[in-house]
Amino acid sequence: MAREVYTSLAKHLESSFVLSHKPMLLTGIDINNPEVVRTLKKIRLLNDYQKEVPSFWIRHPEKYMEEIIESTLSLLSITQESSSQKLLDPVFYLSMIDTKAVWFKKWMHAYYSRTVVLRLLEKRYKSLVSIKQKTFYSRKELQYLYFVHSLNVLGRLLIYKNGRKLFPIKLKTHKELVTLCDLVVLFTHIMLYCPNGQKRALGAYAGSFAPAHLAMEVLKMLCDRKECACECLYTGAVIQSLLSPIQKLLKGKKVHQNCNEGTLTFLADILARIASNEAGLTLLLYGDRTESTKDSTAGAHVIAQFTKKLLSDDIAILTESDLLPVLKGSFLFVCRQMYQTCEGLQVLAPYQLHVCIAEAWRKTALISERTPTPVAGAVSLTSGSQDSQGTMLWEESLLDSLLNFASTPRGLLLLQQTGAINECIQYMFGRFTKKLQVNRSEKFGYGVLVTQVAATAPGAVALQKSGFIQAFVSELWAALECGRDDVRVIHPKPTPVDPIDRSCQKSFLALINLLSSYHSVYELLGKQHLPSKGDYSLREVPTSFVDVFDRLVIVDSVAKINSLFNYDQSHIFGLRLLNVLCCNLDVLLLLESQYKVCEMLFNAQSENIADSSTGSQNIIIDGLSVERNHILVRMNVIGGPHERVLPPRVMLKSNDPYPWPMFSSYPLPKCYIPEVSGTEDLKQDQELIKVLSSGDTDQRVTWLDNCKRLFSRAMKNNPGSLRGLVYGELLEKCISHMYEIPSNCIFGSSEYKDSHLPKGSLTTSQKLGVKIVVRYGRHLGVLTGNKEQDLTKLLQQCQYFLQQQQVSVSSPLQILQGYPGHDWFVSSMFLIFSGDTEKTFTFLLKFSSLLTSAYLWIPRLHNSKHLPVDIRTTGIHPIYFCTTHYVEMLMKSEVPLVFSAFRMSGFTPSQICQHWLNQCFWNYLDWGEICHYLGVCILLGADYQVYICIAIFKHLQQEILQHTQTQDLQVFLKEEAIDGFKVSDYLEYMENLEQLYRPMVLKEMKKCSA
Repeated sequence: MAREVYTSLAKHLESSFVLSHKPMLLTGIDINNPEVVRTLKKIRLLNDYQKEVPSFWIRHPEKYMEEIIESTLSLLSITQESSSQKLLDPVFYLSMIDTKAVWFKKWMHAYYSRTVVLRLLEKRYKSLVSIKQKTFYSRKELQYLYFVHSLNVLGRLLIYKNGRKLFPIKLKTHKELVTLCDLVVLFTHIMLYCPNGQKRALGAYAGSFAPAHLAMEVLKMLCDRKECACECLYTGAVIQSLLSPIQKLLKGKKVHQNCNEGTLTFLADILARIASNEAGLTLLLYGDRTESTKDSTAGAHVIAQFTKKLLSDDIAILTESDLLPVLKGSFLFVCRQMYQTCEGLQVLAPYQLHVCIAEAWRKTALISERTPTPVAGAVSLTSGSQDSQGTMLWEESLLDSLLNFASTPRGLLLLQQTGAINECIQYMFGRFTKKLQVNRSEKFGYGVLVTQVAATAPGAVALQKSGFIQAFVSELWAALECGRDDVRVIHPKPTPVDPIDRSCQKSFLALINLLSSYHSVYELLGKQHLPSKGDYSLREVPTSFVDVFDRLVIVDSVAKINSLFNYDQSHIFGLRLLNVLCCNLDVLLLLESQYKVCEMLFNAQSENIADSSTGSQNIIIDGLSVERNHILVRMNVIGGPHERVLPPRVMLKSNDPYPWPMFSSYPLPKCYIPEVSGTEDLKQDQELIKVLSSGDTDQRVTWLDNCKRLFSRAMKNNPGSLRGLVYGELLEKCISHMYEIPSNCIFGSSEYKDSHLPKGSLTTSQKLGVKIVVRYGRHLGVLTGNKEQDLTKLLQQCQYFLQQQQVSVSSPLQILQGYPGHDWFVSSMFLIFSGDTEKTFTFLLKFSSLLTSAYLWIPRLHNSKHLPVDIRTTGIHPIYFCTTHYVEMLMKSEVPLVFSAFRMSGFTPSQICQHWLNQCFWNYLDWGEICHYLGVCILLGADYQVYICIAIFKHLQQEILQHTQTQDLQVFLKEEAIDGFKVSDYLEYMENLEQLYRPMVLKEMKKCSA
């Protein structure tokens, strides 16, 4: 019945508009006129039903809905033309009743009705779209309510794919077709050049009904829908239209009177939304590559230049504006959307935005310090208080912008160079404690930022100074043991089933993220003694990582056991943490040298024997003993996936729940140390051997090119032929030839005299490292006899050689007082040269002049005079701010799913890559693959270090996606070896990456030299 009433009323109105002429647009409408009142009431009745019917028309046949829609479109398509004037059509009356076209929004919301609307528009009523389009172009004919209604209808139409298919359209008044791009450009013109409603004028529309504001809302709606934005907004014409007023201001030209500070803020909002999408960001950074014009500049450059001038108050027309801080913040946010990505930072690097922002922050902070503190009850304080609050908000906005540089490895270096990292981390901690969102475009919290910051020594120190770590430790303790209140006593939590309970999983992963880097561990735990008190109160909450380590890991006294409410669960938590930390070999050596971890574990296993009086070694099998057994094997056996056997940490449901042998003293059971097959293939590459034997010194470049070609061929066809002594000879001769070519010697040649070589200069952890390396070499069969003294001498020689090129740095960072880790590259070369100290050191002396040494040999540039001063004082190594930075950049295009998985996990690719590369993939790849990694980087170029990491992520893609779902990606990447990965299988892929990215990557790698 309702359908018949509606369609009858629509037909009645249609006939009344056709048969009797309505008032003319020029004369307006008198709503006191009885005829006008009757027409408005009829239209309102229709509109009420239009807004209600979508909620129930799915209950009826499609014909029911189709008749209602068709009768509506038929009514709205009526146009009345007189000889000289336009008459009022039904759309004008409907615009008065429903200004923002709510009825159309509801009709287009569901696919069920949207399909019918679009089909009818396409077949019979396409003139409706043309009519509305005409009103935009003919402003003199425009009635404002009609305009608002039409704008909302068109905006809603463009959201949907079939709605966009209605374009291009033909207008009676235009020869050319009106395309989708033309319409969106028109929207931008309305936003930029029509009144924005901030300055009320007589007869002007203000607020949300201002033309500029309405157009902005439509553009925002288009931006927020990815597919729609790609078709409508991400074109060169639209971006050029948006940037037009900025370009005029940069050139000192006048802009339209309506394009004021408020409109520019609208513009910044739209640009920020475009930059938050991958396709939009690419368009801003690199421009529209389909356009052949060379005059157009990529949007990112225009925005960066404008923002830089805004920060320095260098745009005269805007300097006196009250909205200037808001405008600055808006455009800073656009820049932030770009420079918080690796590729965006690459494009914006020449503008030194971090320096400009830091200078603006210092000026603002100085003003903030001079502003008197408001006193309650003081007279005429309102204006001053508002200024003070505005200054404080602007200061926070600048800190926020600086903080977001830490989203990428290179950005973190830039942040550290500004000297504002402590204030930025303090600001982040304040927002983190209030659980505030990072920004409106960021889907995740501060997890990724915290993880990225914690990857470096200065970042870890800043986190500690801010109180972040203390708050985190308190939160961890509350989840694991007890908080500072009695809630847990009143409401005890259920007994956990898993080793790491779900309630503690988040804290466990966050702890791993914070302690992922050896540099951060060294700053937080290095040279720190454990409290080891005689008594702990039950409510004593740890305040630092040293306290956590003391209470949960080194549980070696009755007092510590009695201080824990949940001893088993808490100690297992600590042992799991220890297991992850020990995956980093430098951390393993640090913990063992400082806290005698193995001794503690052995003692605990000895105390867990059923009957010690009988001398039996039957250790009781429980959760703790299984964890300790696994850690002891991990700490004492070095090797890749096929060179050691790690016992599982789960028990079987059988009569023999744990068939793996446990032990409480050295030596380890042999089942954990499998026999390693021969390291050398009997079938050698004869052509490569012939080239190595020739040693042609007259044509070094030609010889090197030929050698690289044969090396690549051998890697692809028979990688086993490159092991053993062949690798040593190959690297030795190639480096000798490279060294003789002056252009290869980035760092110059350095003479070495060992007449003053100090004795016994290795640290305790380095001495432990020597034992581990020699043990591993003997296990592989590449070392015979006791080579500890030879390796010790080699490390001392290298240490002394590098110290001659180091510069003392005045810094509170412990890591800048001397390289604290073991030299895994020198140890690797020692094994490649079969323990020949003289050959190894001769190789290293020549190799130290080459660019590759900066990235493979980690101690090479520690406090080195070869580093630029502003980089040297940060304590951040080039392997982090260069290699891992480009790994993250290339991942987005080469392995996008893996990149997204890292973002969701809160872990960063740069952290795990830094971990792998620092220890030359020891414990992650078999020895043969480690040799291939070193050989490829030395012979084919330093940039292959980046490509190998990309290849590994490509190899691990399925496992990474799986462990992202199970929320243990960090644990998987750290604890598990890279099984099945062979450098030779991915060499062709890496060569393709070289063709694409070498000009960019190698250029940046060379900048590590002063």
